[in-house]
Amino acid sequence: MEEDYRGLQVLVIGLGKSGIAATKYLLSRGAAVLSIDRRSREQLLSDVNQLEALGAKVVLGAHPQGVGSRVDLVIASPGVPLHAVPLAEAREASVPIWGELELGFRALAGRARLVAVTGTKGKSTTATWIAKLLRASGHNVVLSGNIGTPLVESLESTTTTYVVEVSSFQLATTETFRPDVAVLLDVTADHLDWHPSFQHYVGSKERLLQNQTKEDWAVVFGNSKLTTDMAERAYSQKLYFSTSCLGNRFPHLHVEDSWIVWHDADEIEPLLRKEELDLPGRHNVENLMAATGAAILAGADLKGMEGIVRNFQSLPHAIEKVAEVRGVHFYNDSRATNIQAVKAGIESFNTGLLLILGGRFKGGDFRELRELVVSKVKHILALGESRQLIVEALNDVVPISECGSLDEVVQTAFEHAHSGDTVLFSPAGSSFDMFTDYCERGEAFREAVEVLRMRVEKGTTVEGRAGTRVPARKKGFVKR
Repeated sequence: MEEDYRGLQVLVIGLGKSGIAATKYLLSRGAAVLSIDRRSREQLLSDVNQLEALGAKVVLGAHPQGVGSRVDLVIASPGVPLHAVPLAEAREASVPIWGELELGFRALAGRARLVAVTGTKGKSTTATWIAKLLRASGHNVVLSGNIGTPLVESLESTTTTYVVEVSSFQLATTETFRPDVAVLLDVTADHLDWHPSFQHYVGSKERLLQNQTKEDWAVVFGNSKLTTDMAERAYSQKLYFSTSCLGNRFPHLHVEDSWIVWHDADEIEPLLRKEELDLPGRHNVENLMAATGAAILAGADLKGMEGIVRNFQSLPHAIEKVAEVRGVHFYNDSRATNIQAVKAGIESFNTGLLLILGGRFKGGDFRELRELVVSKVKHILALGESRQLIVEALNDVVPISECGSLDEVVQTAFEHAHSGDTVLFSPAGSSFDMFTDYCERGEAFREAVEVLRMRVEKGTTVEGRAGTRVPARKKGFVKR
């Protein structure tokens, strides 16, 4: 049963997707809502007009002093800095601080099954595949959360299962959030530009499991002491997964003779041939294992699952094949915003790789890439705010070219490529130094590759190693 917010004064901080959805929901439940955002009315005009028409009070441009302590509840949008003044005021006054995820969970608790997915990489892919497997078994499924549609905006009376992608930002502001099936993928350093420490980041991720009971399940990456330790502190039942056998940690999923198998203490049950998944990379096999395990625990029928898996595709901007230009293959992995994601991308290909790195740095260490770079990468193209960090960490193991734009990066990569090589755009940073989000960045990469393809077909200017002619480099190009 949905909670009643009549008579409550609620502050919503941030008018992105989740803040707008939370404001609308709270107004519909009788709350008096003040929504604030540092952006201007011109930037948010249509959204502001709509919220005001529904009865919200909206303050833009600055956060009013003292507002956090004069309300009954604060809803913080994902990514609002922990040190934001209204949050500090609310904590000082012991005002509850939730996120939209907590708000949505309280609305659906007890009404439908909830499957939640978190981890450092692979959340969107795994959540999408779980939803597809459940739908194939006849479940009425809604896919929401960090993947696009806020949970509180997705509430439907006929839905039997919600599959929700959840980020560390969202989990940091949960209290009662409790999924029936929790999926914990691998966890490595990320978002350290927002979290005060790696321990805080891990603690936010662990909130996925903290309210689970022995009636619930946690599907956990089993090849990391960090994730297995997190799981052992939870009260839920555990299903571990890894491409390698996990010994006596039962039950678990692993790969044996090209099959993904469910291994109990007494028997091994084949589930799927891993070759049914026609996507590159061990990480995709691990995502499939997590999705399969979670879907089974949430009620999916194994019958017909192989046919569904054969049609699985990578999500946009996730090791997505863009084009082949005179034998050079271009892949868009704009979703790769951290070191772990780049590792997975590199591991998905053989040698002859030209790697495009760079964006707004979120923490970690580019030197972690050195071993993979030495074995597989022939050239690095660096751009964005983090390009000097990339040069400092990797300049002694592979040639690096610094570039000022995606157009320049694509052209320069092609000049250094031979037929049969692969150009992988896997930034290892957020997009906010040059773009509004990873989608816009990925689209810009696609467009740059398309411009290159068209110019190659016309045969213009500088001769490239791939046996064609490409435009000359722009001024300011620095080769290391």
